[in-house]
Amino acid sequence: MNMMYPNCRRSLVATLVAGAFVALPAAAATKATPAKAQGKPTVLEAERFIADAEEKLEQLGLDAQRAEWVAENFITLDTQSMTAQANEGFLTLSGETALKARRYKDLKLPEASARKLMLLQQTLMLPDAKDRATYARLAAHMTGAYGSAKYCPPGKTDCMPLGELEKVLATSRDPNRLKEVWLGWHAQSPAYKDDYVKYVEVSNKGARAMGYADTGALWRSGYDMSPEAFSSEMERLWQQVKPLYDSLHTYTRFKLRQAYGASVVPATGPIPAHLLGNMWAQSWDNLYPLLKPATRDGGEDLTALLEERKTDAKAMTRYAEGFYTSLGMRKLPDTFWERSLLTKPRDREVVCHASAWDLDGKDDVRIKMCITPTAEDFRVIHHELGHLYYDLAYSGQSPLFKNGANDGFHEAIGDTVALSITPAYLKQVGLMKSEPDPSQDIGPLLYTALQKVAFLPFGYMVDKWRWQVYSGQVKPADYDKAWWALKEQYQGVGRPGPIAEGGFDAGAKFHVASDTPYARYFLAHVLQFQFHRALCREAGYSGPLNRCSVYGNKAAGARFQQMLAMGKSKPWPEALKAVTGEDKMDATAMLDYFAPLKQWLDAQNRELAKTDASVKP
Repeated sequence: MNMMYPNCRRSLVATLVAGAFVALPAAAATKATPAKAQGKPTVLEAERFIADAEEKLEQLGLDAQRAEWVAENFITLDTQSMTAQANEGFLTLSGETALKARRYKDLKLPEASARKLMLLQQTLMLPDAKDRATYARLAAHMTGAYGSAKYCPPGKTDCMPLGELEKVLATSRDPNRLKEVWLGWHAQSPAYKDDYVKYVEVSNKGARAMGYADTGALWRSGYDMSPEAFSSEMERLWQQVKPLYDSLHTYTRFKLRQAYGASVVPATGPIPAHLLGNMWAQSWDNLYPLLKPATRDGGEDLTALLEERKTDAKAMTRYAEGFYTSLGMRKLPDTFWERSLLTKPRDREVVCHASAWDLDGKDDVRIKMCITPTAEDFRVIHHELGHLYYDLAYSGQSPLFKNGANDGFHEAIGDTVALSITPAYLKQVGLMKSEPDPSQDIGPLLYTALQKVAFLPFGYMVDKWRWQVYSGQVKPADYDKAWWALKEQYQGVGRPGPIAEGGFDAGAKFHVASDTPYARYFLAHVLQFQFHRALCREAGYSGPLNRCSVYGNKAAGARFQQMLAMGKSKPWPEALKAVTGEDKMDATAMLDYFAPLKQWLDAQNRELAKTDASVKP
């Protein structure tokens, strides 16, 4: 299951209020400086400015969103050009608006207006045309270089793109081959390290122009707390889940030593990164065949059942819609079924990666996904509809409030529902005949932990590294040194070979090359379990949390809907409290969910420790 769904889209105005980081395009016709103010600003003037900005930004954002929908469904040079032009217009206006908004920052405004003004200013802005041109050029070059990068094995004519390299890491059990492809991919990113260094400098200029210390501080300011407080919050959440991660890490090391030998996997210290089944060691589910319990997994094969019943894409989506309506939420609009793309067309290429779209800020919501009858896609479509039901719930809010309470919320909604895809739910909807005995839960729990628990330290350290880079704490010469210090500290993962001179291993991750903030994914992993626990309590459930499904429970649904309808109109702690009764994010819900697995892991680790000395070198 794709656990991060990075291409889920909403309107571009929603991206802005989530904390977009905008540089005006070099071709922008208007000068990016605020109009000269006449006299002191007034509350009435500020209110008019905000209302006008909302209206214009929403319309341009929706226009750009529609252009992008067409471009991804009809991939041509012309549609891509139309999208670029529409995006340019939106970004130009949003950048100018951010600068102009600063005129009113010291006014005492009504609560809602003050919040909107704050959101408008959470944008990186480059007033200088040369800086804008440099910023745009560097961003385009880095993402382009990443997308086209390939590893060319010595002496061979066929070069390997990232997708092929990932397949090797996922399936091969030859440590030498794994090391070769890992090092091969990480040797590509130094080609754009100098661009990244320049990009950081220019980006910081834009952040400082908006009154922030650096771009990292700008990113952290989007969470209704100071940048320093947000840094502390991330560390607090990580410390809550660290004992669970440590148990999983210890078990994984033991099993890898059994598979590869003591000469490949050390008894202490970091686990070599190339052995964890993923290019960035961010998820370990590809190792499940090596790590799975000796007892057979229980339960029926959902993929086989879906295929046997010839479940088509529309039926898969109807199951997901049925989950949300069982909670008391509305049916999807008729236009959803008319306008969504649920299967790959035979006559053209489309961007098949699953994504959710809100094209009018009201009820023109759509999915673009090439659905196949698999257990993975069954969960993905439940996730994607979570975005749409969030969009529909807050559609009555002002444009600047049409977004998740923070950027982790939108990703967490569908994942919360996916946690309720239990055997009990599948039995209720007729997709399974029986529920496995609780003794068979360890296998599925372990597989889920290899995705979600293993991800947490990586989800944290990517941005922690960038915060240090943007602040100047880490200099370009020390990029790799700092990156691997964090990898070892938080993930317990080490580089397969010595740090290369001039290396740029962080840049081997797309979100670094594209400068996409990453903390949202860490937060989403925490929030989904906290939401799930709260909804199960509201439903009156008292058993093991991993067995709870809130399917069909209207009380849980009403609680959920109350939070969804708030959008971004209130600080996220208020939205969190509406559904959980708590005003702090709390990762102990993840500990509750994986409690049976933690007990099993600790018992396994005690037994494996007794036999580990016999592992052959």
